[in-house]
Amino acid sequence: MDDHTGGTAPAGADDHEAAAAFAAGAGRALLALRQGGLVGRALGAEGDRTAHALLMAVLADRFPHDRVRSEEADRDVALRTDRGRVWIVDPLDGTREYGEGRADWAVHVALAVDGVPVVGAVALPGLDAVLSTAHPPPLPERPAVPRMVVSRSRPPAFVPLVAGRIGAQVVQMGSAGAKIAAVVRGEAEVYVHAGGQYEWDSAAPVAVALATGLHASRLDGSPLRYARPDPWLPDLVVCHPSLTADVLGSLAAAGLPG
Repeated sequence: MDDHTGGTAPAGADDHEAAAAFAAGAGRALLALRQGGLVGRALGAEGDRTAHALLMAVLADRFPHDRVRSEEADRDVALRTDRGRVWIVDPLDGTREYGEGRADWAVHVALAVDGVPVVGAVALPGLDAVLSTAHPPPLPERPAVPRMVVSRSRPPAFVPLVAGRIGAQVVQMGSAGAKIAAVVRGEAEVYVHAGGQYEWDSAAPVAVALATGLHASRLDGSPLRYARPDPWLPDLVVCHPSLTADVLGSLAAAGLPG
């Protein structure tokens, strides 16, 4: 229980298992919704609503004293402090990809304790997988040629410079969660984002990445912190730990952040 005045209850095994179960359950509901005849934007909008309602209900029932921040809630309601336990969820990360019938979408469920993303689950229903801090996957081996995942529609202008400096192959992919999940699963080694995101876009996959042993930080190497009064998160990098120095150095050489 988080009483907001005294100590904060740390994350325990029940939190990790609950996050995984909640994300998986929302993922199953979204797969079932796809069979109902909706397509495209209508399917995506209904998916957002369905997954949000499901996650809000199970979190309220299981953790009634914890605060919750969701993409589908009122974005203008700011948290007064990052202290305590705050669940951060993205009911459907990759709404467009989901509506298009693609597999690169996800459900995010994370718990930040005093701003630190300590619990996370990323359901990848299209791949029949759940990545979770309950059972973190092993650190993937690094291939000779690293792979850098970027947006399908809006690859950042700095990508060629950074990829060239670290000798990386560029791979296009959908949602933010899918990109970080690709690094966790060993399907890529680098993900860099500098165009700004919201906390729910990355909290859960970052928690899993850190539990796996990957590097995750702001572009300047400072720690990622969540449940801040403003949910906007300007930038982040997730990469194989053996590439951290090269990636951060290449970002600095490209004038990022700045």
